[in-house]
Amino acid sequence: MKYHFNKSILIIVVLLNSFFMTAQEKVEQWNRFEISLKHKTKGNPFKDVKLSAKFFNSDTAYVVKGFYDGNNAFKIRFMPQTVGIWNYIISSNIEKFNTKTGSFNCVKASVDNHGMVKVSETYHFKYADGKNYYPFGTTAYAWTHMKEELQEETLKTLEKADFNKVRMCVFPKNYDLVKEEPKIYPFKIKKVETNAKGDKFFTWDFDEMNPEFFQHLEKRIDDLNKINVQADLILFHPYDGGRWGFDSLPLEVNIKYLEYITARLSSFKNVWWSLANEWNYVDAKTVSDWDALTEVVVKNDPYRHLCSIHGATSSYYDYFKPEYTHVSIQDEAPVLNSYSSATLRNIFKKPIVLDEVGYEGNLERRWGRLSPEKMTHLVWNGVIAGAYVTHGEVYRFHTKEDTFFWADGGSLKGESWKRIKFLKSIIEAAPEPLFMTDISRDLKTASSGKGFYFIYFGEEISESWAFNLPKKNGDLEKLKENVKFKVEIIDTWDMTITKVPGVFETQKVKDNYRLYDKELKEVRLPYKPYIALRITEIN
Repeated sequence: MKYHFNKSILIIVVLLNSFFMTAQEKVEQWNRFEISLKHKTKGNPFKDVKLSAKFFNSDTAYVVKGFYDGNNAFKIRFMPQTVGIWNYIISSNIEKFNTKTGSFNCVKASVDNHGMVKVSETYHFKYADGKNYYPFGTTAYAWTHMKEELQEETLKTLEKADFNKVRMCVFPKNYDLVKEEPKIYPFKIKKVETNAKGDKFFTWDFDEMNPEFFQHLEKRIDDLNKINVQADLILFHPYDGGRWGFDSLPLEVNIKYLEYITARLSSFKNVWWSLANEWNYVDAKTVSDWDALTEVVVKNDPYRHLCSIHGATSSYYDYFKPEYTHVSIQDEAPVLNSYSSATLRNIFKKPIVLDEVGYEGNLERRWGRLSPEKMTHLVWNGVIAGAYVTHGEVYRFHTKEDTFFWADGGSLKGESWKRIKFLKSIIEAAPEPLFMTDISRDLKTASSGKGFYFIYFGEEISESWAFNLPKKNGDLEKLKENVKFKVEIIDTWDMTITKVPGVFETQKVKDNYRLYDKELKEVRLPYKPYIALRITEIN
């Protein structure tokens, strides 16, 4: 009887545990778990309510801040990094919230959920599940501030072009090419005055954020996630000109804003933090201010999303700071050839993302009149060097009311995006991220690991190329004799890949640094620029 009794109790316990596990809320790894709480406060809910939660499992704990979401709703969001049961306990100065506990079950991520993007192998990126991530991004600064129809068009365009990152501003943009007035603003409005010209002048209540503004931003970030696009969020920018004053907020307001947006968005797996676009044009902030604001973002992001800061042309911040995960720069010089970006990698020992090398377009300004061929060429130069280059487009064909994808979003009118999409498919099919094989002496050849090479001829035009590869292959084992390869010709503009007949076999011919084909075979090339070769070992 005793054994039977104990066995029965064990069965009951197992059944109860099974019931609770089934009834418990389930959240995918790297997705959001959200706690929603209701409370009506007499004072200012943004200032007066303190709210956070400790999430923990058997060996890890995260402390996450909550936020006020309007309509007497307070929320705490958490992104679980590992599968299994997660417990939480709430801390708050609101008695009914304080010490409240709960738990949820984190289940394995679905096949399309790869998690956050992180730095990998010093110079590159991977998703949390180990899948390589190659940023092929574009710029649409103010797209979330446009009309809803245009925003929807932007999402369709991003998906069609297969971009996987978009640079976008949190605050609206006031520029001579971008004058649209947003429907909603990040702060509560105290007063609006309008002059004779119809210009609006706002007085803000900086003690109250506008939850509706951030809810809309969140919706768009989730929309980007559905099409596998990373939201590279620009937290500050200089394009205000006194219209709203968001570029010259007091430091304490900037800190409150950053604490609020990180509480809301850190649990979104497809978010990157860009402290600023052209930081050195924001006159109201010093380098010390930027350092302090960067620390606020990093301190309040428990998951350590990617974080950088972007300057005006060739204005390099102190990217050696540990807060910055990668180098985000505006500079055309490193991609005028196929090796200068590789030198930057060696200097900073971080991923190099050239987030503005100029834009394809027809503007009079030098930064906005790259030909589509030139834009494509610059992207290839950066990628061959083991760096990453952001696309952008600024065409005006009809009137001043034309939309610019670079700021407004909408549809793409140019041609380089098609070639960049083609390049993305080629790089994603390679076994590993690229690096220059012999950076000091070979200015054309990149490697994707053992037995896999790319050669990019750029603007050079040749009738033929004698098969040859450097012995050096970065830090990998040197190339040996009697290795057999096949060659494919990539027309980067016409987007074709042509197999070269025959097999090529390495042999020492002229010196100790390069290996040629044992029969000194040559490859007949199209007599045109922007040709590349893909050279792969035959096993």
